[in-house]
Amino acid sequence: MKAVDLNSDMGEGFGPWTIGDGVDDEIMPLISSANIATGFHAGDPTIMSHTVKVAAQHGVAIGAHPGFRDLVGFGRRHINANPEELINDVMYQVGALREIAKMHGLTLQHVKPHGALYMHAANNTELAELLVSRLHAMSPELILYVMNGSAVHKAACKMGHPVICEFYADRDYDSSGSIVFTRKVGALDADVVAQKVLRACQEGKVHTVDGVDIDIHFESICIHSDTPGALNLVKTTQKLLLQNGIDIRPPSK
Repeated sequence: MKAVDLNSDMGEGFGPWTIGDGVDDEIMPLISSANIATGFHAGDPTIMSHTVKVAAQHGVAIGAHPGFRDLVGFGRRHINANPEELINDVMYQVGALREIAKMHGLTLQHVKPHGALYMHAANNTELAELLVSRLHAMSPELILYVMNGSAVHKAACKMGHPVICEFYADRDYDSSGSIVFTRKVGALDADVVAQKVLRACQEGKVHTVDGVDIDIHFESICIHSDTPGALNLVKTTQKLLLQNGIDIRPPSK
């Protein structure tokens, strides 16, 4: 692998409140793609505008990070709503960020659902197919960031919609290739995370919680900005990748 995208979730505060270590502005210059919260699980118009502005300053590609309508639960609780309602919520959020991006002279690169909505779409074929078909009809150029082998990934490949598969640097994997859900992620060793990412890039493998190695296929690395010590995780990972000749850039470049 000669180059890889490095993405992180950005703008996940609300009004005066911040999530994680509150270091988005420091993380932004180190990544190539930013998933910007669009108001339902976190974010508000002013935070969205600031985050887009900072991304523009550093040449970072931007995407919408729509979630369940769940500010209190940070979008990590499942909402029992029908697929049509959920897709309307997604399109509403994508449209909001699209207009704010226009104010700063930017266009959207991608869409990446957040949290419980991401996992719900990954496992629900009806929702996945509706999401892909609506997005493809509205904005066929918008890349979907997905979990490899998920329902969304399969639907996008079937419909010919562009996708990027992710590797989750700060999450564990099981032997099925799924990420292990953890409601509260503790502090991680930055060197261990960076070496895990480097191995995935060089060998296409990751060690699982079951004690076995599995093949992993991806074009983008995700490090969540609300993981404790996220800035150090991103810095260490970015440095190690560059030292080993792996460029960091958005998938569209």
